[in-house]
Amino acid sequence: MTETTRRPTKVVVVMPAYDAARTLYQTWKDIPTTSVQECILVDDASTDNTVELARGLGIHVIEHATNRGYGGNQKTCYTEALARGAEIVILLHPDYQYDPRFSLVSGVSLPRAARGRNRPGAISPRRISP
Repeated sequence: MTETTRRPTKVVVVMPAYDAARTLYQTWKDIPTTSVQECILVDDASTDNTVELARGLGIHVIEHATNRGYGGNQKTCYTEALARGAEIVILLHPDYQYDPRFSLVSGVSLPRAARGRNRPGAISPRRISP
């Protein structure tokens, strides 16, 4: 019997942003890089330098020309993450509302938690249609 090589699960963090320049760096630097393969920031027509800062940090940025509101921003976040091959999408507010060091890992490997989705309390990825 041959053992198959399992490819890593692609975990993408999406950040819906509006005027988040003041807190973006703190949020971004605390994202555990061992658990996340890509970060996407969707800017909802910010009036500060959120977009420039995000690009300077190497974050993939999507810009809305006009403010679409929180729901519209989230839809763009999920649509873009899925288009880029995400298997697990984690929404993280760039205002440091939640500490990414705890919000994203919670003491368990994300890919392992996703594989065990039938267990109570495990992360359950869902497919979101655009």
